[in-house]
Amino acid sequence: MKIGVVGAGAMGAGIAQVVASHGHDVVLADAQPAAVARARDAHMKNIGRLVEKGRLRLEEANAIFPRITYVEGVDTPDLESFADCGMVIEAIIERLEPKQALLRALESVVSDSCVLASNTSSLAIAALAGACEQPERVLGVHFFNPAPVMPLVELIPSIVTDNAITMRTRNLVNGWGKTTVIAADTPGFIVNRVARPFYGEALRILEERIADAATIDWAMKELGGFRMGPFELMDFIGHDVNFAVTRSVFDATFGDPRYRPSITQQRLVEAGMLGRKSRRGFYHYENGSMRAPEPTRDQRIGQAILDRVLAMLVNEAVDAVALGIASAEDVELAMTTGVNYPKGLLAWGDEIGAKEVLSRLEALHTVYGEDRYRASIALRRAAATGAKLLT
Repeated sequence: MKIGVVGAGAMGAGIAQVVASHGHDVVLADAQPAAVARARDAHMKNIGRLVEKGRLRLEEANAIFPRITYVEGVDTPDLESFADCGMVIEAIIERLEPKQALLRALESVVSDSCVLASNTSSLAIAALAGACEQPERVLGVHFFNPAPVMPLVELIPSIVTDNAITMRTRNLVNGWGKTTVIAADTPGFIVNRVARPFYGEALRILEERIADAATIDWAMKELGGFRMGPFELMDFIGHDVNFAVTRSVFDATFGDPRYRPSITQQRLVEAGMLGRKSRRGFYHYENGSMRAPEPTRDQRIGQAILDRVLAMLVNEAVDAVALGIASAEDVELAMTTGVNYPKGLLAWGDEIGAKEVLSRLEALHTVYGEDRYRASIALRRAAATGAKLLT
């Protein structure tokens, strides 16, 4: 099957590399010639590095490049390049209207059996599918950056997606060596919804001057076992991207205070302090290395920070299952493989105990009086009955 990818940015180029590495012919297109050139260069560099490290044989690498056709321009006349594709994945700008327009244009070119997929991280799949004449063949196929490295792919069918197409797509993506989970078409899907407190609560702790960014990062890494602290990770992702996802989830949930964006992060975006890519965010970056102040290694303060953020994360994971966003197994898999959490949040909640998690949330609610700290009804039931969160 030939696979099309529209959008040759970091995500689109990464997806094309994954697909071509697993034997598919790929059409990779972008409206900007410079983006196509960068993608071609990135493929040469990345695949060459794999050969150098012994992870790919030279003959295998040489077979990958001829499979990728690079196309400059994605206006309607140029979409003919996708006519014989069995699937086309769009990975263009994260805005609804351009994605809808692209999917409509693709429908006029591809066959009736072609699957149309979106790599959106937060937009409603139903809204994308609703722009098409055959909405049943549209679904979300959300890779994580960098696509060749990160194992998780969220599959998001809309309320009208044909289940056979979802299952066929799952088998296809699993064949690319990826770990797939099924998420409901809800704001943020699994990872970007459940992970919001990791950033949002850390930002609130900073704004309240309970601790500085370096200390919060230290607490989450050294005491919690997270691979990166929230501020280090936001700098790595890019504040423009992270803030946009938070804003999208907040707006899509009609202003749920759990997902309220931070003014502190908004100011960083407005000032162009986007993190690593601009060499300044919460930390400074020079020649690829991070300069950060020494954290305050106070065990008591660090534990309070970890307990607070972790209670919010566990509550979010419990709610995701209770609301049917995903199965318990897929929530655990998504958070450990998608954002490399040290443990599944439901299992972690069972270690802490549902009663203790609830107690932490109720204490926060008492102090702040905000619905932001409301406990999931499923957490309350587990605390009352002694039931496990991961069942």
